[in-house]
Amino acid sequence: MRKRLVCAALALFAVAAVLTVPCVPCVSVSNRKNPAERVLSRAALGGFVISYTHSVNKGRVHDFYGTDGGMLVLEKTAFVSYGAGIPEASETDGAQFAVTDDCYVITNLNRRLERLVMAVGVIAEHTMTVGGKEVLLRTLFAPQTSLSIEVKKVPLSAYLLANHISI
Repeated sequence: MRKRLVCAALALFAVAAVLTVPCVPCVSVSNRKNPAERVLSRAALGGFVISYTHSVNKGRVHDFYGTDGGMLVLEKTAFVSYGAGIPEASETDGAQFAVTDDCYVITNLNRRLERLVMAVGVIAEHTMTVGGKEVLLRTLFAPQTSLSIEVKKVPLSAYLLANHISI
């Protein structure tokens, strides 16, 4: 009887640990004022793109992010025209500027961020693209919601119960 009780307690402890210990790596997009309001994506660990309409030059900007351990890495940016706030390749050692038929591209940015903080734009039409599928962020969060995008490990229970970016 005592062995069964000990085994049951250990099994219960193991299940509780699996469900509560942060162990599932993913990219978390959460409301900064209400972190429980979030979406998760394991696919985004392989890279994602945040796109938006630039407030000054009105062209689309595409920022390409990868992940490295627990960090986001801004790898490159592509844009259709220059305007205030558009980065210069000379601002970052090793960055390279190129002109394509469609846009300007700055590669090798390698800017490491613990988190990306941004607001869902009213006019900017922010999107997140993972694996070739694009989601309009205002369909997930209300416009003007302040977001935090970061690599996190979450408990299995939180991962299973969370909304997921279906891309």
